[in-house]
Amino acid sequence: MSDKPSVLFICQHNSGRSQVAEAYLREMAGGALRVESAGLEPAEEVNPLVVKVMQEDGFDLASNKPQSVFELFKTGRLFSHVITVCHDSESKCPIFPGITQRWHWPFPDPAKVTGSEEEKLEKVREIRDQIKRWLQDPPEGSFSSRELIHP
Repeated sequence: MSDKPSVLFICQHNSGRSQVAEAYLREMAGGALRVESAGLEPAEEVNPLVVKVMQEDGFDLASNKPQSVFELFKTGRLFSHVITVCHDSESKCPIFPGITQRWHWPFPDPAKVTGSEEEKLEKVREIRDQIKRWLQDPPEGSFSSRELIHP
């Protein structure tokens, strides 16, 4: 077990918001944190719209495989911070053992965007950017990645 703080992002399918948050925080931490993501009902693959907009920002999520939060829980994995990033996941999340701080950051679901392909991409870019901004400059009293990375 590592002495590094560990962060788990959870959303419904681990195919959008949690994948985006994991990618950004992992890059920001530069190895100072253990960062993972999982879903309550994992999808077969990461949402193709999310893959595309993350590629625009230099991240390749195409080979990422959504994983189950319950499988992580059953293996006894411990996380110092568990962050739910969707409206419908907070009440369904398992309670992780150990010293865990729980946070809830609801973001719109990329899987539910509508419109033409370009309109959908634009909406997913907005969600991506909201998550990135939240990690870079969290509101006071919220989870602060900077405080974890640079204690």
